Amino acid sequence: MNSVEGPLPTPGGRASVIAGARPFGVYVHVPFCRVRCGYCDFNTYTADELGEGATRASYADTAISEIVRSGAEQGRRPVETVFFGGGTPTQLPSSDLVRILDAIDDTFGLVDGVEVTTEANPDSVTPESLATLKAGGFTRISFGVQSAVPHVLATLERTHDPANVPQAVRWAREAGFEQLSVDLIYGTPGESMDDWRASLEQAIALEPDHVSAYALIVEQGTAFARKVRRGEVVMPDDDETADKYVLADEMLTAAGLGWYELSNWARDEAAWCRHNVLYWHSDDWLGIGPGAHSHVAGERWWNVKHPAAYAQRLAAGESPRHDGESIDGATARVERIMLETRLRSGLDLSALTAAALAEVPDVVGSGLADVHDDHLVLTRPGRLLADAVVRQLVD
Repeated sequence: MNSVEGPLPTPGGRASVIAGARPFGVYVHVPFCRVRCGYCDFNTYTADELGEGATRASYADTAISEIVRSGAEQGRRPVETVFFGGGTPTQLPSSDLVRILDAIDDTFGLVDGVEVTTEANPDSVTPESLATLKAGGFTRISFGVQSAVPHVLATLERTHDPANVPQAVRWAREAGFEQLSVDLIYGTPGESMDDWRASLEQAIALEPDHVSAYALIVEQGTAFARKVRRGEVVMPDDDETADKYVLADEMLTAAGLGWYELSNWARDEAAWCRHNVLYWHSDDWLGIGPGAHSHVAGERWWNVKHPAAYAQRLAAGESPRHDGESIDGATARVERIMLETRLRSGLDLSALTAAALAEVPDVVGSGLADVHDDHLVLTRPGRLLADAVVRQLVD
């Protein structure tokens, strides 16, 4: 297996890279889904939930107006990663996604070797749409597969046919996408260990460059949370969820995909999701779209949440920004510990206070982490208890 250790590749710049500047990315939120899944608490809507001014037909122009406005506020700055998330970005025409990307390039400038990702559902792409995206500058696609087992997908209220996933992946490869990710969810009520193994086997058979596998979380306020509260579905216990994580790590590692973040595996360093790495290192990013969050130069802010309110503000020449905060040193330190501890590269011990450093021998002695080159790196048991390790280092 290729190593996933070491620094990120550093692309050269089509736009001149500002000396000493932190890496800069752009996130574009597309709030549309064909069906809203009961477990999801993301800021997403089906088309018939939104009125005039917040339609799929008008969305690209609205997002572009925010990009132009943001450029006037932030100034020109080379973009190293762009990520279209949602929702389902591919609910928009591919030509609209390309227009939004072009606006980011025109406004800020994309570096040579820029990573441009879109999330997609397997049933929301065609050979033609994928070819348009690839020709328009998209380099990476992340398919929301979640499970290969029909009854598990039904519990999640996912609508795609798992038998069609290999076809969507083949179309993406034929379009020229060299970076392809598969997203999975484990711990769905009623999912057996054999079900989860089948999902992993299908994912591996697709020969992806990257796999994300996240445990299902019951988010308060969702339809799924209400079902759990009424006893209509029963969540698995923590031991079963941990066993499924271990199985994923074993099978993905054996298939040549190494972990580089708690829930993410890649065939090599070049296949890491560089946009997510930017988040995990608390670099700078601009969020475009309703409810999107931004983080630039120690400031964090977020847009109004509802797509109609977002569109109305921009149409009136007003900022869509809803609120924000300055990040003080103590908050930045805690967030650094929370995020770097999740990475295979580990937490730089220089980020810890003297009191936290005194806890390191106990963490290591408990078998939850090792120290390599002055970085605390979680073991597999430590990854299962990452939140507890962070609490010990922060308290």
